[in-house]
Amino acid sequence: MRGDDPSQGAAFSYVTPEQRVPSDHPLRLIRDMTNEVLRLLSGRFEELYSRVGRPSIAPERLLRALLLQLLYSIRSERMLMEQLDYNLLFRWFVGLSMDDPIWAPTVFSKNRDRLLEGDIAHEFFHEVVEMARRRRLLSDEHFTVDGTLLEAWASHKSFRRKDGEPPPGAGGRDFRGERRSNDTHASTTDPDARLYRRTHHGEAKLAYLGHVLMENRNGLAVGGCVTHATGYAEREAALELVQALPVSGRITLGADKAYDTEAFVAALRENRVTPHVAQNDTNKRSAIDRRTTRHPGYGMSRARRCMVERIPAWLKNVALLRKTKHRGRERVDWVFVFALGAYNLVRMRGLATA
Repeated sequence: MRGDDPSQGAAFSYVTPEQRVPSDHPLRLIRDMTNEVLRLLSGRFEELYSRVGRPSIAPERLLRALLLQLLYSIRSERMLMEQLDYNLLFRWFVGLSMDDPIWAPTVFSKNRDRLLEGDIAHEFFHEVVEMARRRRLLSDEHFTVDGTLLEAWASHKSFRRKDGEPPPGAGGRDFRGERRSNDTHASTTDPDARLYRRTHHGEAKLAYLGHVLMENRNGLAVGGCVTHATGYAEREAALELVQALPVSGRITLGADKAYDTEAFVAALRENRVTPHVAQNDTNKRSAIDRRTTRHPGYGMSRARRCMVERIPAWLKNVALLRKTKHRGRERVDWVFVFALGAYNLVRMRGLATA
């Protein structure tokens, strides 16, 4: 018997979003871990909001929505609000009922900026790391560091002279014959961005540098930050991230050939860190000698170093941080660290179901 094709659906539904989400859906474990972290941050949220006035967007719902934006590669807040309007899975994850209204994109962005000023991203990431530590997923001895290029939301045409003199060419659009550097030029769109070339044969871009510190047991990020793009930023940030680790004994730190300098290796040894840095002896003498390479742990750290490259790859391809949508180092750092927390949640979910 042929079924009917009614032109109008039922006016009421007696199935909740909770019942529509499968019990084995990947977001269920991520939501449980996220709620555990948000409960720990409840006191911090109380300090950011006034006790009088109209209620704003709940910070817990705001952070869950931002997590969805990263996990599902949603390019803008406007597209995120569109998904929240009709996607039952997104409504369930954020905590919205079937009839709750959706926020305007500008209101959502304004409330997000309040969390940015309160430095919630670093606290969220810290609580995610502590949750992983309570579950005994972290190593306290072996770590790896890596850096990645984050292209700024600014074009080369905005890279103008600091003294105000117009560049050659009509309207400042022709840069041929002009020597441009970060000392004499700055971007009018994003003054914090720096002109940087990742490789000798690559093109120079207005960019930032993102830095990740990973523990070697399960490949979870335990530290991260964004700095100005300079030739020394990777090594300086690595030292700061290592010094911020809550460990007291000797540790090892793996890194690629870009970190093989005498000053960096000496600084690590002064901080009781064994440098498991890849040797760069192509055109110079490596700072890593036999007293390090003769130990089997050196080879083990080099074998685990490939895991740290997965983190920047996930941030760029899934979280869409290859070209950041935010301007200013503080905003880019906020999004970068929050995305590291999202990566850890995805990684921990995989470890829990393995």
